[in-house]
Order: sequence, then structure tokens, then C-alpha cells
Amino acid sequence: MFVNQIALKRKFCILFLLVAGFLHGQTTRKYSNEFMNIGVDAAALGMANAVTASTHDVNSGYWNPAGLVGIAEGQVALMHASYFANIAQYDYAAYAKPIDDKSSWGVSLIRFGVDDILNTTELIDDQGNIDFNRVSKFSTADYGFTFSYARKLPLDGLQYGVNAKVIRRIIGDFANSWGFGVDVGFKFERKQMGYRINAERHYDNLQYLEH
Repeated sequence: MFVNQIALKRKFCILFLLVAGFLHGQTTRKYSNEFMNIGVDAAALGMANAVTASTHDVNSGYWNPAGLVGIAEGQVALMHASYFANIAQYDYAAYAKPIDDKSSWGVSLIRFGVDDILNTTELIDDQGNIDFNRVSKFSTADYGFTFSYARKLPLDGLQYGVNAKVIRRIIGDFANSWGFGVDVGFKFERKQMGYRINAERHYDNLQYLEH
């Protein structure tokens, strides 16, 4: 019995290393929607974002959708943060709710933007005169909407989650774009052994539409 436990632990260690290598390969890639990688939840940020395998609340939709099956009732999360000397504003809102004892769903919205940017493209009129009344303001912002679904699998301790993402970028009246993404998360937990494994894969596409 003891020998079997050691062999099982070795298998889990090998699987964990393979998954860790896979995740590292994903995190080194760069996408145009980097604002989605800033992070949410003060507790998770305090853990240096090392929560993808342990998350089990409304914020799981961001870190690992498989963790949503850990919620027992409806939950709401709100977050606001300022960046670059209060120039950029980051806002996050999420809601999640169990469907039954085996599945849950959730939605979340992230906005990262800079407001009240001076538009001086019309500062000089046709006669070459400077007219400050022609100065206007605009905002540039990225929006990320995510719909999440999670469900327990027949194997005890194994669960999965899926995110469907819609990305929207608006740069005043100058340009805008749409993007779409899908990621899948898995979570496997054996309480007596304390192993948790998470794997994610992202597919993103961002297309600009200029006016």
C-alpha cells in the first residue's frame, strides 16, 4: 500500500511539472489585450497572483473558471484601482451563482481606460490662428466581458471551467476594435494529498476598425 502511494505521488509530480511547463509556455506569449492580465481581487494580488489552483469564489471567473463550482451561493465582487499617478483607471465587477450542486456560472466586466485626454488636432483653424475653444476631450478604454461556466466531472476532485470573452477597445472617435477569446481551466484536488493542478489555454484575436 505504501509503495502504491509513493508511485501515485510520483505520477502526480510528473504531471504537475508537465502542466507547469505548459503554463509557462502560455504566459510568455504576448497579446494585444494585456489589460486582461493585470489581475483582480486584493487577496489574489497579495499572493502575487499565485491563486489559479486554489481559487474557489466569484473571482474564479478571472483566475480559473473551474473554481466557480466552489461557491455555495450568489456572490458579487467589485474593484477599483488607479495606475500611472491616477491617470489610468481600472474597474472590475463580477457576479457568480451556482446552478446546482455540480455546476455554476458567472459574468464579469473589466474596464481599463484613460479619460479626459486633450484633443488638439483642431487647435489651429484654417487661417493659422490658435483657438483654444477648438480643443476637445476624448477617452481611450479597453473593455473585457467574460461569461464563465464550470462543472464537476464524474472523477472525484476533477472539475473544469470555460470562459468566453469579448474584448472591446475604443480610442475616442479615432478607432475602435473587437476581439474574442476562449480559455479552459481544469482543477484536480485530492485533500489527503494536497495536490491541485490547473491548465489554461487562450485563443485571442483583436481586429481594429478605423473611422
